[in-house]
Amino acid sequence: MSNHQGNSIKKILTELISNVLEKSGNKPMNHRQIANKLNIIDPDSKTTILEVLESQTEKGVFLEIGKGKYKLHEVKAFLTGKIAMSNDGSAFVIPDDELEKDIYIAPRKVRTALHGDKVKIHVYESSKGKRKEGEVVEILERVKMEFTGIVKLSQHFAFFIPDDRKMLHDIFIPLEDLNGARNGVKALARIVDWPAGAKNPVGIIKSVLGKQGENNTEMNAILAEYGFPLAFPDEVEKEAQEISPEITAEEIAKRRDFRKTLTFTIDPFDAKDFDDAISFKTLENGNYEVGVHIADVSHYLIPDSILDKEAYDRGTSVYLVDRVIPMLPEVLSNNLCSLRPKEEKLCFSAVFEMDETANIVGEWFGKTVIYSDHRFAYEEVQEIIENKAGDYAEEILKLNHLAHILRDKKFKHGAISFESTEVKFKLDEHGKPIGVYVKERKDAHKLIEDFMLLANKKVAEFIAKKGKGKHKYTFVYRAHDSPKPDSLVAFAVFASKFGHKISTKSDRDTARSLNKLMADVEGTKEQNVLTQLAIRSMAKAIYTTKSSSHYGLAFDFYTHFTSPIRRYPDIMVHRLLEYYLAGGDSVNADHYEKMCQHASQMEKKAADAERASIKYKQAEYLEDNIGQIYMGIISGVTEWGMYVEIQENKCEGMIRLRDISDDFYVLDEKNYCIIGQKKKRTYQLGDEVKIKVKRVDLAKRQIDFSLIVE
Repeated sequence: MSNHQGNSIKKILTELISNVLEKSGNKPMNHRQIANKLNIIDPDSKTTILEVLESQTEKGVFLEIGKGKYKLHEVKAFLTGKIAMSNDGSAFVIPDDELEKDIYIAPRKVRTALHGDKVKIHVYESSKGKRKEGEVVEILERVKMEFTGIVKLSQHFAFFIPDDRKMLHDIFIPLEDLNGARNGVKALARIVDWPAGAKNPVGIIKSVLGKQGENNTEMNAILAEYGFPLAFPDEVEKEAQEISPEITAEEIAKRRDFRKTLTFTIDPFDAKDFDDAISFKTLENGNYEVGVHIADVSHYLIPDSILDKEAYDRGTSVYLVDRVIPMLPEVLSNNLCSLRPKEEKLCFSAVFEMDETANIVGEWFGKTVIYSDHRFAYEEVQEIIENKAGDYAEEILKLNHLAHILRDKKFKHGAISFESTEVKFKLDEHGKPIGVYVKERKDAHKLIEDFMLLANKKVAEFIAKKGKGKHKYTFVYRAHDSPKPDSLVAFAVFASKFGHKISTKSDRDTARSLNKLMADVEGTKEQNVLTQLAIRSMAKAIYTTKSSSHYGLAFDFYTHFTSPIRRYPDIMVHRLLEYYLAGGDSVNADHYEKMCQHASQMEKKAADAERASIKYKQAEYLEDNIGQIYMGIISGVTEWGMYVEIQENKCEGMIRLRDISDDFYVLDEKNYCIIGQKKKRTYQLGDEVKIKVKRVDLAKRQIDFSLIVE
């Protein structure tokens, strides 16, 4: 029996023994009595039970009372964990110890803890005796001290009303700390003190964001809410300006020269930062040399410089509906590092020799210098692919052919193809949405994507395999766990209601049936609902030093190498790859794991900010369409209402259950539906419904619909 198996059996036995003792009212028992209760008769297993009792007693799980008799250790008096606020002022603490259940905290026992804080709680049996409850005794770490909201002025003091619905306390602002904020403006406040016994925390206004409801104010508020700075500090800008743009002859001499090889970029028509370029050449042996050239940001970004620290803190560029908040100042992101056409640029490259059937027969990684011959927009390349004519048509068609083979191999290997629709807004000059359209991904997008995936995968494999046999090299991987079986099964049951069969026998079977589902639903009204639900049943991808595989792409090793202008982990990957290529020893894993966790957190915040900006624009768009009737698809169900996505413009709003007057409706969580208690009318996730836009609250980014029952 392997060590791992042994550990998991002991873990299961610990739980079984605990259950037996709990059911018996925690009266002391010896190992034979416990074995009897568990119907275990063979002597070896009885011995294992004794071993588990002894080892877990040392760990404090059980207590030995007299000789050989054991009982459960009483409830842990103190626990640490993260606090999650409810709307009524009560909270739950999610303990750091995963074996512990969530603990309920009554409103007056929350003290001054805020949503997300790390706290220490005292745990006790509730008076009803049914469950454990807790009381906050210490705040170990404040997670969020800055909030966006509205300033309310009175004669002698001011109050600040936070936007965050999980922040249930207004912040008291002394008049001298208003920082020029007037009554009714939207601002950013920071909590600086919470005096003992005071009902409200005390804060200062850090910056005024502007007039509520104005586009600029609201976009800045979203950034501030998720902790992204609105501008670069002066010293960061200054350090960026001082970097020399000159590429010296001695720098070129250290690099592989691609300036004479055909090289081009393919990006959105309005892109300003070009992270990646592709070079193409037919070799004398008939094979192809494809170079994936990535901006050499780490050449300019000195570790631990002010610039580097700022980029690390931000972690990523943020893409809101109407603006990009870059991770690096513009002088780097749009000039020095951007692979602009007809300019010599420094790159870090992954170069592949491929045969006609896209087999990789050779690979090379290293620093290069390139000269981009042409800057394509996706639309132009798409036209060349479709019409088989245009600038560099022969090379683009060959690259597209190779990309198709790479894509097919990826799917045969078990990768999953999620094509959910991406919503874009047409904005007027004031940033007001005047139209909504759905962005399509065609071959031109996929061509670039497939070569970027190849570079990311091969860099990760190169390092992972380099470490085989001797010590492992610490590296930054992009990992994606396989989904939890129960969430996949729930999704399979739901998909079957639409006539789609999902097999969950193995990872490969799951991937194959999910891909068939994705292909079958393309263009149908339920496409988005099913895709979103499938994505939700998946685990989230993260950055980590642990070289686990990427389930969604079906790659054993994967990393992010191709976007260092807009993602900090890619800069870490460039630095490590350069260091290991030069023969460096493995770096400290714990240090890099902490950096990975920070990068994963910032990535999530950026995604949340992006979603919030889309929600705001959707609300703003529908504000002009109150009373309008649309057809929609039920995209989510909760105990208080159902979310509906309008088919025509993909805007999502909520029908509140209390507003549906023909019956009393209740959520059936298991079957993703809402059922009328008297007439048994059912509204199921994915159903088509007719709605009317009822109310829009721009400040809360909320849209309410009323259901039109026919």
